[in-house]
Amino acid sequence: MSKVVVFGAAGRAGQRIVAEAAGRGHEVTAVVRRPETAPAFADGVAVVTGDATSAESVGAVAKDADALVVAAGGPGREFYRTVAETLVGVAAALPQPAPRIVHLGGGATLTTPDGARFLDLPTFPAAYFEAASAQADALDFYRTSSGASWTYVSPPPLHFAPGERTGTYRIGLDQPVAGPDGQARISYEDLAVAIVDEIEDPKFLNTRFTAGY
Repeated sequence: MSKVVVFGAAGRAGQRIVAEAAGRGHEVTAVVRRPETAPAFADGVAVVTGDATSAESVGAVAKDADALVVAAGGPGREFYRTVAETLVGVAAALPQPAPRIVHLGGGATLTTPDGARFLDLPTFPAAYFEAASAQADALDFYRTSSGASWTYVSPPPLHFAPGERTGTYRIGLDQPVAGPDGQARISYEDLAVAIVDEIEDPKFLNTRFTAGY
C-alpha cells in the first residue's frame, strides 16, 4: 500500500485518480482548494485544503507520502511550471526516500511522426494555446530538474474525456497511441488506471509516457 497525495482531486481527472487509488487499497489524501464544494470521496480518503503552487501547503502533505500526483489546473502561462517547481523543490528537500511526482500534463506536448509538437502545428486551436504552452513549460522544467523523481503523463491530444473504465490500455512515449482508426483516445477512467499502475510499478522514472487504446 502506498500513500498517495492527489492535488486537484476535485477535478474530473483528479476524482478518478483518487477513486482508482483508493479502490486498490492505497492511503489517499485528496487536496482541494475549496472543501465545501468538493465531491464525496470514498470512505477512508482524507480531504485537505491545499494549493500545489505553495511550498508550505505541499510540504504539509508531502512528508510521509510515496507519490504526489498533479491533476490540478489553473490560469496563466506560469501555473503548471510553478506547480512543477514547487513540488520538485519540496521533494528535493525531504529525506530520502522522498515522494515521487506524477504530473498529469498536456497531450499537446506529444509529437507527430516528424517530431513536431501538436501545440506548434498551424492547425492547433488558438483558444488552447496558452494552457498547452503552460504544460509544455512544466515538462521542459522537469526534464532539466534534479533532486526529485518525476513522471509526466500525457493524455491523447484530442480524444480524452470521461467514459468507461475498461482497465486496458497501451503505452507510448512521445507520440500518441493510435487505435485501428488512426485516432488516439482514452477515457479519464483508464488514464487513472495507467497512472496508478505507474505508481505501483514504476517504469517511467524521470521521463514522460502516454496511454491510449
